[in-house]
Amino acid sequence: MFKLGLTGGIGSGKTYVANLLAGWGASVIDTDQIAHALTAPEGLAIAPIRAAFGSDVIGPEGALDRARMRELVFSNPTERVTLEGILHPLIAQEVLVQAKAATGLYAVFVVPLLVESGRWRDRIDRLCVVDCDEATQIARVQARSGIPTDTIRRILDAQATRAQRLAVADDIIVNSASTTVEELEKQVLVLHEGWCNLSVSG
Repeated sequence: MFKLGLTGGIGSGKTYVANLLAGWGASVIDTDQIAHALTAPEGLAIAPIRAAFGSDVIGPEGALDRARMRELVFSNPTERVTLEGILHPLIAQEVLVQAKAATGLYAVFVVPLLVESGRWRDRIDRLCVVDCDEATQIARVQARSGIPTDTIRRILDAQATRAQRLAVADDIIVNSASTTVEELEKQVLVLHEGWCNLSVSG
């Protein structure tokens, strides 16, 4: 099965793109969604997170307090490494399970830190980047989540730069502040058709 890696910085719109591809028949494996499931009440990551960070980062309903954890890990790189050490192996296991079960036209691996991890390039056939400028990213994240600007900037600092992502991209989807939904969907559809052809020819 043809394997596409889909990435982009926070607020770039990669989830919207992934949803379009899923609607058109691709099998989407989203590592963010997997991480949310792992940190939901009774999720597999909750016990080791509580052991490493204490109960303060677990909300009253038993799920990870994402806002508290975000402030903790993006102000302390050591804590981020600890969290990643818990989550990444569990995410990798679930990615394998979902990949084996995939039956779509092709597989899309949505990985926010695909470029940064250095582990994905040999697992995928093509890498697509959803691209926009930093100011647009910040505005979108604030509108969506209400996260303070300084926190968003710390998140951006922990991610690959725009230039680093674009330098390794096979395909690029432009989703700037001026990009209309129609323009975005047209870009994605053209690429989707090409990926379908690659999947068939492969």
